[in-house]
Amino acid sequence: MLVINEQINVDYELAQDMSQFYADPLGFVIYAFPWTSDKSIQVCELKGKWKKKYNSIYGPDEWACEFLEDLGKAVKDRGFDGHQAVDAIRMAVSSGHGIGKSAMTGWINTWIQCTRPFSQGTVTANTFQQLETKTWAQIKKWMKLCVASHWFTIGASRIYHNDYPEQWFCSAQTCREENSESFAGQHAVNSTSYYINDEASAIPDSIFEVQEGGLTDGEPMQFSFGNPTRNTGRFRECWRKFRHRWETYKIDSRNVQITNKNFLKEMISDYGLDSDTVKVRILGEFPKSSVKQFINEGDVEECKGRSLRKPSYQFAPIVIGVDPAWSGDDEFVIYMRQGLFSKMLGVWEKNDNDIEMANILARLEDDYDADAVHIDGGFGTGVASAGKTMGRNWQIIWFSSKSPDPGCLNLRAHMWNEMRVWLKNGACIPNDDILHTDLIGPETKPRLDGKIQLEAKEDMKRRGIPSPNRADALALTFAMPVVSKDPKGISHRVKLVQHDFDPYKGEN
Repeated sequence: MLVINEQINVDYELAQDMSQFYADPLGFVIYAFPWTSDKSIQVCELKGKWKKKYNSIYGPDEWACEFLEDLGKAVKDRGFDGHQAVDAIRMAVSSGHGIGKSAMTGWINTWIQCTRPFSQGTVTANTFQQLETKTWAQIKKWMKLCVASHWFTIGASRIYHNDYPEQWFCSAQTCREENSESFAGQHAVNSTSYYINDEASAIPDSIFEVQEGGLTDGEPMQFSFGNPTRNTGRFRECWRKFRHRWETYKIDSRNVQITNKNFLKEMISDYGLDSDTVKVRILGEFPKSSVKQFINEGDVEECKGRSLRKPSYQFAPIVIGVDPAWSGDDEFVIYMRQGLFSKMLGVWEKNDNDIEMANILARLEDDYDADAVHIDGGFGTGVASAGKTMGRNWQIIWFSSKSPDPGCLNLRAHMWNEMRVWLKNGACIPNDDILHTDLIGPETKPRLDGKIQLEAKEDMKRRGIPSPNRADALALTFAMPVVSKDPKGISHRVKLVQHDFDPYKGEN
């Protein structure tokens, strides 16, 4: 009985200690783990102000100390009272290899579980192997090392509090898109619901989106770590489209104590400091383009909002591309291109009224005096048929058709390749973030014969990338060569620019 009482007293004092670290994750990491006695974790020396503050030789590296301090500040700033929900804490780290990201996931998880009763967390990674052998292995390692480890049961894919296994836990979950719904339903109204994403560059966008549903109650948190291998996707957008929501960090492997500096120097010597290989694997910077990315983001950026003088494109035929919506969340898009100039003429939600859309298209064809209209045959045959009854000669384009270029697998690859060259040649595109994302989204599929093949829309959706409807509409303008309907090659282009005056009107 004496032993039981002593254990109760120890746990009570330990719980009191843990409560002091509610908004101090760095202090918790120093307190909770055996830095002075376990040589296996004596990897980094505490530096500067932290060495003096904590009177410890060993501990987290500098980048990790700064990260944990910022996390503590975010907790204090929100001031969660256990009842009223606060804004989610979102923190993302882009880094080179070997900086200790997986160890950080272990520290964060252990800190939350030990300081927040009834917290609920999910940990995921880009592959099952990464999750099992590295990320979750680190989660278990640091929980076992924690001074409060006896409070928890540590399993192969789940860690839970001994007394509240269904209410107070953390679980490992694979990030396959088909499992995205398994990330739903996690709520901790009076505590912390949190998600930890490791090697987040390759985690499907759909996983991020489902996670956001668990960030509405209590004191929610979301952490994403990874090497910046892809220049697309939700992890990339933490630094771009969603930068107002995320605290972001870029960690250079050269500035981390545990990395092999000689190896890093060799890589820089072999590939060059400006190479994408060094940017991704050492500097923690996103590449100009992903390894498989078909259209370079730099080319897209240079073309966005570019100003062109009218004489530089007025001589060219006017082509309209139409990409009807495939599914409920896709767009019906109409694009116009004239030489290096392009313009989105309209975008609509999925609309199955072919006659209505045909009338809209006919009106746009007349307004712009277009020389050709190309419609994706996948779901556009109804619109084309409606146009035929109106006397329109619209061309149905089948993406799977044979390419006129033997270097491309099919017509879709040919159109996109022509569009890629067009962008490199100084094209003008709207300053449109969705079009930007569409253009850089598709990846290539390697082939033994060397032909260009783009991944299917279904494959893009499986990795969380939406169907590139706007880019496909623009690509359709490259489906086949087009010449001006007007033998003079002038009148329709004057009309496009100046509707109230046409010097050739009425001439034969």
